[in-house]
Amino acid sequence: MKRNVVYNQEVKEDGGVSPAGCGVEDANLSDDNVAGTDDKGADTLAEERSEAEPSSESSIEAEAAEWRDKYLRLQAEFDNFRKRTIREKLELIENGGTDVLKAMLTVLDDVQRAVEASEKSDDINALREGEKLVAQKFCDVLRQRGVTEIEAVGKEFDSDLHEAVAKFPAPEKSMKGKVIDVVQRGYKSGDKVLRYAKVVVGE
Repeated sequence: MKRNVVYNQEVKEDGGVSPAGCGVEDANLSDDNVAGTDDKGADTLAEERSEAEPSSESSIEAEAAEWRDKYLRLQAEFDNFRKRTIREKLELIENGGTDVLKAMLTVLDDVQRAVEASEKSDDINALREGEKLVAQKFCDVLRQRGVTEIEAVGKEFDSDLHEAVAKFPAPEKSMKGKVIDVVQRGYKSGDKVLRYAKVVVGE
């Protein structure tokens, strides 16, 4: 493709045109020159893309490897936590009552001494006094462990604490619906009932 370019031309009297200025009358711009310029730009862009793509891929792979490592570590930590929890529960079941049992051993010692004393002594009052002391010590041990007796006699019947085994006429009108006797004592640990008190309710 040829293009005629005229720069700063002067018109002669006879109608001709004479170039003035740069003295360039015709400038030949071929399609090959233009195409070569375009091809060079495309090659440069392709090279830049080819250089950028590997960098992006390696970054994604590094991030994926990092997350994979975090996942494996978290899974291992959870597995260790689960095993430790199971082991602690088993130990608690096996050794949870050890302290109470040790405290009961001292009470057992007193009971055995009371039995030996009853075989050797005929003093009924002394034996009764010894029994009271043993029973008191036993109650103290339970109280130290948070175990208390459920109050029943004279209290309003409470199905959350009491178990009615019988009903008898109340000795007084004020005792209607209340506990007038205890057949078996009840106990609770904190707010949890260990054994309901078996009672007789007045009607």
